[in-house]
Amino acid sequence: MNINFAKFCAAFVAAAALSMPAMAQDAKTLDELLQMIESSTLSESSEYRKREATFKREQRTQAQQLKKAENTKSAEERRSDRLEQVIRDNDLLLAGLREQRDKRLGSLKELFGHLTGAAGDIRANLNQSIVSAQIPGRTEFLDTIIEKMSSDTRLPSIEDIEKLWYEQQREMIESGRIVKFNRSVLLANGTQDEMEVVRVGTYNLMADGMYLEYSPETGLVSELARQPSSHQSSAADLQEAVNGFTKVGLDPSGPLGGGLLRALINTPTLMERWHYGGIVGYVISAVFVVAILLALWRFKVLMGMSSAVTTQLKAKTANVGNPLGRVLKVAADNPGLDPESLELKLHEAVLKERPDIEAGLSLLKIIAMVAPLLGLLGTVTGMIITFQMITLFGAGDPKAMAGGISQALITTVLGLVVAIPTVLMHTLVNGKAQRILHVLEEQSAGIVAGSVEGR
Repeated sequence: MNINFAKFCAAFVAAAALSMPAMAQDAKTLDELLQMIESSTLSESSEYRKREATFKREQRTQAQQLKKAENTKSAEERRSDRLEQVIRDNDLLLAGLREQRDKRLGSLKELFGHLTGAAGDIRANLNQSIVSAQIPGRTEFLDTIIEKMSSDTRLPSIEDIEKLWYEQQREMIESGRIVKFNRSVLLANGTQDEMEVVRVGTYNLMADGMYLEYSPETGLVSELARQPSSHQSSAADLQEAVNGFTKVGLDPSGPLGGGLLRALINTPTLMERWHYGGIVGYVISAVFVVAILLALWRFKVLMGMSSAVTTQLKAKTANVGNPLGRVLKVAADNPGLDPESLELKLHEAVLKERPDIEAGLSLLKIIAMVAPLLGLLGTVTGMIITFQMITLFGAGDPKAMAGGISQALITTVLGLVVAIPTVLMHTLVNGKAQRILHVLEEQSAGIVAGSVEGR
């Protein structure tokens, strides 16, 4: 019995030591351990009761909140049903009111439709018109009248309709007037200046000989980045005119946005087109300069030779300072030669003069032949650049391909522009040279013929 009790106590102590290691370490005897276990059990029971009470209290609170939420849900569902019924009743009421309104409006409904379309068109015209640069804020009431005519609860007044007519009439009148007014102008250098602006109808704005543009989006009047130089003087004359008629260039597409003027000022000049040719274009131009200088030099030299030969034809003695004189000197130095030998001597003298007379003609001919080939080279390189742009950016943007296409076409034009005048210059210079050679050969033949007759 004692052994079993001892085992039980040992097992109980081990269990208590596992569950409460701190107490087991502090306990000195079995009595102390029993007291500790008893006090711990009492404290745990009290704590459990407190937790149980808290749980039950919270459970009751949650049940009350759940009941309250269910009551709120039921109330909202009943309210939703009432509101849906109100909406259905209102829809029926609105339908009846609309039908009543349509019956009372009668033909006015169709009139308001036309007025809405007319107001939209007038608003677009006024927004785009350069008259708005002088008279801003003309379209604000149009937004209101369009909103009224499109609404189910508002109607435009007679005053609104009359103002719509008034603005349309005023735009027509202003389109035929030339007016001066002061306003701020944005210059090309980025500064703003107060200037006297001349408005010619709905076509153009001008100031100090400059053509201006009006931006409907920002409401700014600004100087054109590039001016139509051929019309600036007439714009200045109009600025200074007081009465009478003044000749001035106008853009007929001004009321539609001024597309013609923009296209005119964006048209590249001859110098800009020349730069489009790139390196190949510069080479062709350099070759053309060489051809011109060479042709002028040879033409001047041949004119001097021709004059000297003409003078020699009238002289009785041979002058070695010109080709004909040198040929005649050969005949004078060999008076006793037989005709065959003399002919050979004269022919040799003419052959010696030919290189100096025909100098540069071959180069002119080569330039006339090479210039179109250089133009073709520029065409090929321009198309290569175009295909590279298509590869990088696709074919949707024409501006990306414009550079290569411009080079391809401009170099072709430059090649032909160089070749055609060079051919003409070669023909002219060659004709002058051939006339001199013809005189030399003619005189040589005459000397030989005279030698044969003398025998």
